[in-house]
Amino acid sequence: APPELPPASGAWREGDSPGRRQRVRLPSPLRLEAGGELAGVEIAYETWGELDADGSNAVLVLHALTGDSHVAGPAEPGHPTAGWWDALVGPGRALDPARWFVVAPNVVGGCQGSTGPSSAGPDGRPWGSRFPLVTARDTVAAEAALADALGIDRWACVLGGSMGGMRALEWAATEPDRVERLLLLASPAATSADQIGWAQPQLAAIRADAGWRGGDYYDAGPGEGPHLGLGVARRIAHMSYRSGLELTERFGRRPQVGEDPWHGGRYAVESYLDHHAAKLVRRFDAGSYVRLTELMNAHDVGRGRGGVAGGLARVTARTLVAGITSDRLYPPDQQAELAEGIPGAGPLRLIDSPYGHDGFLIEAAVVGALLAELLDR
Repeated sequence: APPELPPASGAWREGDSPGRRQRVRLPSPLRLEAGGELAGVEIAYETWGELDADGSNAVLVLHALTGDSHVAGPAEPGHPTAGWWDALVGPGRALDPARWFVVAPNVVGGCQGSTGPSSAGPDGRPWGSRFPLVTARDTVAAEAALADALGIDRWACVLGGSMGGMRALEWAATEPDRVERLLLLASPAATSADQIGWAQPQLAAIRADAGWRGGDYYDAGPGEGPHLGLGVARRIAHMSYRSGLELTERFGRRPQVGEDPWHGGRYAVESYLDHHAAKLVRRFDAGSYVRLTELMNAHDVGRGRGGVAGGLARVTARTLVAGITSDRLYPPDQQAELAEGIPGAGPLRLIDSPYGHDGFLIEAAVVGALLAELLDR
């Protein structure tokens, strides 16, 4: 049976259970790199552990495109899924709350508590199509205000993979004096034409959905938003997240159990993509998906800094860069550029994994070991 579709206004709205989330309101409008400003910005975040008296043990964890602040912990009211990096945060793990104060914000533009397209604007109506482009550099400005509110002058470490890696790199280049260590995973110095090309049909699928309504669908009833387009976008994206080798070994040409592809049924890999599309549609907002994809397309650490080399040269943090051997979305040569361009970063670390880009999430034990090594320096 098809999944029950969520309300069109996104995965989390005012009045829902906040779960572990806390929220902070920026003291002034967020000035945007593309021009203009965004007023009334709130950031939802979660924390683990306690901040030391000298503020020296704070770690900033930044999520990828469809992630959120719920890095660790079970699925529960307010949190539609279990922690996406659960193996990294907890007693005896790389980010042990007995030692580290871990902060994970939901990105501005998201749909899990932070201000985004589904949030109410100054006039009380959802931002919708009026929500502006927010770049990775803008998210740093917003999260710097969060750090100020929490009493954090300098992060002991900033880390992230994929879009989270883009944001982590911008943190280290924009606020070098506030980042002591930096862990970059499966992310580039600048988004390439190939990656923008992967994104374009995803955006087109959402915008072609009759329920998109130009981005102003938040007054629609349940099931009337651009859920079909968002599902197609997720199918396209997921093919770039996994490797061809893994899909072949896992599914081959097998039909889905009880179905015949020659008579209207699906192959097993098609069922797998349908499953991931349905999961995302139940927890994520299409407007946020569009704006955050545009954020990733705009990523370029060298913009206004003399090119990529100039942008990377700004980083002063002790840096470790890792890539996934089978990543076909952000291939290891892009991480090699980071390792070579960031002063003192050391050689690129390769995580040997069959899982493609998603390896930065799945190979959590290896990522934890790399993070522990960096934190112990």
